[in-house]
Amino acid sequence: MSELAKTAIATALTALALLALWAFATGPGGVESFVLPPPAAVLGALRQGWIDGLLLPHVAYTGRAALVGLAIGATLGIAVGGIVSMVRPLEYFMVPLVSGMQSVPKIAVAPLIIAYFGFGIESKVFTVALLTFFPLFVATVAGLRSVDANIVDMYRAFSASRLHILIHARLPAAGNYIFGALQIAVVLALIGAVISEFIASTKGLGFVIKTQAGELDISVMFAAIISLALMGVAAGALVRFAQRRVLFWIDPAR
Repeated sequence: MSELAKTAIATALTALALLALWAFATGPGGVESFVLPPPAAVLGALRQGWIDGLLLPHVAYTGRAALVGLAIGATLGIAVGGIVSMVRPLEYFMVPLVSGMQSVPKIAVAPLIIAYFGFGIESKVFTVALLTFFPLFVATVAGLRSVDANIVDMYRAFSASRLHILIHARLPAAGNYIFGALQIAVVLALIGAVISEFIASTKGLGFVIKTQAGELDISVMFAAIISLALMGVAAGALVRFAQRRVLFWIDPAR
């Protein structure tokens, strides 16, 4: 049995066990529905959200903000990380600056982001890009420097240029680092998009959760949260699929 099949079976069994425990906890004499809605109520909210289409515009909005912000943040993180790894003196300037920016809670600068970029999707994209830049930057620097020095010396012995060494030696060595950071960045992208929607938005799953909390519609809140979880699982699976395709020479058992 393949690893993919084992993972799918284990995930299905875990989901069924959690669903059974949830149904038992919300049964007669159990947790009140305004605290934890029964599975049937949440499934009804999911049906209305996905089949009837009530949640689909919000899913698309959050997904678009997360995807565009992730693309920008990851691209800049890899590019800047590559430049820093090739020009060592830049590390003394860039690493403290990037670390300082990352250590500031994004919720603290959210009012400034809204003031600069407005209430539209631009502020969500910028927040996501800020969150996803750091892990890709750190992973790229570490990965590009992890290449075997003997391989680099061999390329230099054959008069290979720095760009040729970067493409054919350093980037393949950094592949696992970069894809590992992408797994983290996917989660951060959704978190950043939802946090931005909590603060100022009229669309998105974060907006749905915030507004339904005010109306105490717990079932719709759970439906939005489950939708976010499914988006995260799907995005993570796509990253792992791309990793297997791009880094095809790496033994997955190692």
